[in-house]
Amino acid sequence: MANVRCDFSPMKETLQEGIRQVILDLQKSLEVIGDENNCLLGNFEKIKEEFSSIEMKAATFYLNCYLSPFTEKYPELSLCVQHMSRQRHGGLIVIQRDDSLESLLKPGISIGAELTHSLLESIFYPGNPLHDGAVLVNRNLIVSAANVLPLSDIVTGDKKMGTRHRAALGLTEHSDALVLVVSEETGRVSFAINGGIYPITTHRSL
Repeated sequence: MANVRCDFSPMKETLQEGIRQVILDLQKSLEVIGDENNCLLGNFEKIKEEFSSIEMKAATFYLNCYLSPFTEKYPELSLCVQHMSRQRHGGLIVIQRDDSLESLLKPGISIGAELTHSLLESIFYPGNPLHDGAVLVNRNLIVSAANVLPLSDIVTGDKKMGTRHRAALGLTEHSDALVLVVSEETGRVSFAINGGIYPITTHRSL
């Protein structure tokens, strides 16, 4: 990821505390590694869970940093993806940053409305004719819906990613756009930027 300056102090402190705890647990494991009465496998499982939690919190922290210079509506985006995650409504939200996306998108239906979580959620509600495509956000406006994005050819393991995730990666491989993805299968939320994709937490504000 690119270097980003931002200050979300409570989230930063939570991250720092989580990292300190992982380091402490690793140090404790080092101290007993030669003791046959202390099996470290349980410790490793705990540390793995802690690290996974830190990774998601870090992604959430950096997502705030990436979004805040380009839209004042990131709290609305947060509410939207949290609600969609709970209901397992799939979604694909493109936040335009500096690069023009005109040549990369197959344009959908013009919206031109102020960004609100309720409007975004209604667009992605199952059965809505616009719910299968991507919503384009520029600054504080929902520009359009049902846009088609270029698909990435990336493969993870033995399986290709789902269409939404491939679309998110495809666009971010060719632009500086940031794309939020909600999986309808799992409810998990991720964001894509610079050709990488990262899971985020949804139980707190983005």
